[in-house]
Amino acid sequence: MSSPSQAGALPLGPCDVVVIGAGPAGLLAAGRAAMLGARVLLLEKMEKPARKLRITGKGRANITNMKPLEEHLQEIHPEPRFLRQAFQAFFNADLIALLEAQGVRTKTERGDRVFPDSDLAWDVADALVAWALSQGVEIVPHARVEGLLLQGGVFQGLTVHRKGAGPAQRLEARCGIVATGGQSYPATGSTGDGYRFAEATGHRIEPLRPSLVRIETSPAYASALGLTLKNVQLTLWIDGKKQGGEFGEAEFTARGLGGAAVLRLSRKVVDAKAAGRKVELTLDLKPALDPAKLEARLLRDLDAHPGATCRSLLRSLLPAPLIEVFSAALGLDPSAPAARLQGAKRKQLLSLLKELRFEVTGHGSWEEAIVTAGGISIRDLDPKTMASKKVANLYFAGEVLDLDANTGGYNLQIAFSTGWLAGEAAARQALESTKSATDEHR
Repeated sequence: MSSPSQAGALPLGPCDVVVIGAGPAGLLAAGRAAMLGARVLLLEKMEKPARKLRITGKGRANITNMKPLEEHLQEIHPEPRFLRQAFQAFFNADLIALLEAQGVRTKTERGDRVFPDSDLAWDVADALVAWALSQGVEIVPHARVEGLLLQGGVFQGLTVHRKGAGPAQRLEARCGIVATGGQSYPATGSTGDGYRFAEATGHRIEPLRPSLVRIETSPAYASALGLTLKNVQLTLWIDGKKQGGEFGEAEFTARGLGGAAVLRLSRKVVDAKAAGRKVELTLDLKPALDPAKLEARLLRDLDAHPGATCRSLLRSLLPAPLIEVFSAALGLDPSAPAARLQGAKRKQLLSLLKELRFEVTGHGSWEEAIVTAGGISIRDLDPKTMASKKVANLYFAGEVLDLDANTGGYNLQIAFSTGWLAGEAAARQALESTKSATDEHR
């Protein structure tokens, strides 16, 4: 088994398949192409492959989801049917088998989310790198691709600058795969290079937006900073109309709200704010109780504890950091008798518990977005191969595509599956071209 090449000149001579970007999609593409017998170069502009994968899921790496295909597709935007062939070629069980063959055992947690047993994303990244190397892939770090080379609408290779190797070099290849990632977490190398390559070669780019990102709100409750609420219901309102909801976790942040339920709504939030629409979120802190049952409980508590203070009553209903928030909203002294919660005040409390309202003022930046929404239009790609319809012998895979999904392991599975399919198709095309060229010279 070889290791990633050190700084210096690129390996001499043309290759069958060159892959740009050594993230999840690029590693799977390169490994699959090499498995089929192609000579593969995998170019990575950072010093180490899979930088973003190593920090994903707060360092735990939610690598896939074990939901069946049809349920998996329901979590994907904007056109999940495009991925049917990719998922049929390589899906969640295939990924788990590949990792376990490399010594990385996995576990399935709530929501069918799959993680490495070790809870270390680093283990997954190292295993995929080792697997690609074992197939014969040559990984070249510090290799920044400057542009693609075409002739007569056919991919011919690329120009690449290798750190410490002087001016940019021309690298010839029979097929190329662009797997450069999106625009989120740019510090990991995802700076949108693939969009530039695609646009320069005639491909359409759907508008790029950060997705799976925290939401900024007014009010933002500083006193509740860091509080995570479980099993709450979030509802999204756009121009006063209900436009979706999510059940799960919500976290109070310095500027608003985060957490899994918020992330799952963030794509719609970002699009609505970009369109200049009024966006609000409401938080139901007691989704298991309808208003009538919640009021009955509140009345029982008041009767059972006639000497209770507002603070003690609220403490029986809320996490401690929210007592100050609710006291201020109700205009109550926390040390005042709870008996003051009569009539309109009690109705107001019930309303806050069932519908704590936030106006959305913004959202997190590219630096903190988990994935990119938008990207290379899938109308310009063949779903059976990930091949470009604009340029022969050119393929695209991973987050660079106009495909994104909810949190839960779905986005990484898109990367793995499209990478595998692109690698397989590129290898077969390159090897067939080599065979045809050999036959012509006989």
